[in-house]
Amino acid sequence: MLLFGPPAAAAPVPRPAPLALDEELPDLAQYGAQSANGGVLRPWPARTVEVDGTPIVVRDTPGRAGSEPALYVHGLGGSSTNWTDLAGLLAPWLDGQALDLPGFGGSGRPPGGDYSQTRFAETVIRWIEQSGRGPVHLFGNSLGGAVSVRVAATRPDLVRTLTLISPAMPPVHLRPLQLRMLPVVAVPSNGRLVARIARTGEPAAIVRETMLRCYADPSVVPEQRVEEAIEALRVRRELPWMGESYIRSFRQLVASYVASYAAIPSQSLWWLARRVVAPTLVVWGRKDQLVDARVALPTTRAIPDSRLMVLGNAGHIAQMECPRQVARATIALLRDAAAADVPAPVAG
Repeated sequence: MLLFGPPAAAAPVPRPAPLALDEELPDLAQYGAQSANGGVLRPWPARTVEVDGTPIVVRDTPGRAGSEPALYVHGLGGSSTNWTDLAGLLAPWLDGQALDLPGFGGSGRPPGGDYSQTRFAETVIRWIEQSGRGPVHLFGNSLGGAVSVRVAATRPDLVRTLTLISPAMPPVHLRPLQLRMLPVVAVPSNGRLVARIARTGEPAAIVRETMLRCYADPSVVPEQRVEEAIEALRVRRELPWMGESYIRSFRQLVASYVASYAAIPSQSLWWLARRVVAPTLVVWGRKDQLVDARVALPTTRAIPDSRLMVLGNAGHIAQMECPRQVARATIALLRDAAAADVPAPVAG
């Protein structure tokens, strides 16, 4: 019971201006209450919004006053927490948001069980429009990278710069692991088997096996991150669409590759990549087991204004394995984009 009425609203805490683009990255420890366990950040606070009738989880990483907006899009089977460290490192320059794609993380099932890249791209576009934050500095990893290519190609007005980390572009050559996975997703009964294993297998074993596939060196993963992933898997098991989100998303990814090989306009990822106008950074881990690093150079060549960074000590999720290196490369991209906006001096 309130005896004296509601408490007075707390005065907003002023935020300092963004750091200049030529300043060094701060230490993680400078993030105060968000820093724990020797500099390992806790996941940024989550909230749920509604986008076209679907509950979508968004995590905010507040930037400094006047910093430009950024949006982070995770990969297949991932979530907004995949961007905790990179978003924190870039907070002195970028006001970040990371979302859970429909069917993943804590977000709701997409209408009709539509896990296509087109549907995911529509969700990203609608959220940028709905939040009024565009144009954004758009980041995408793996499946989220392919989705981000679609967003940048079809709505260039919403994308300031584009950073792609091992984007799921059509492979030049299928890797052995990909060849083994294709029969699994092609046969419906096999897909149900994978879903049952994900739902009933021992969470710690599943998480550690996943990390073996995604990291070049899983030993670098802080124990806190392992525990967070195990708990996230336990929570997701309560969602009835957990199995279908993995299987249908992977099938749609394979379908996008077929469309690219068949050169179907507007569906081919290579066709779309050539239409990206935003300054783009492509990041690849040389030890990526899921998306062949040999696709890195064709991706960079396809996107007109792009540059490539290959990390010899990284796997599929470089933003989690080497966040400081990715952050430095991102700041260089921001610096170049800002310089390109400055009009050339007029000769006297």
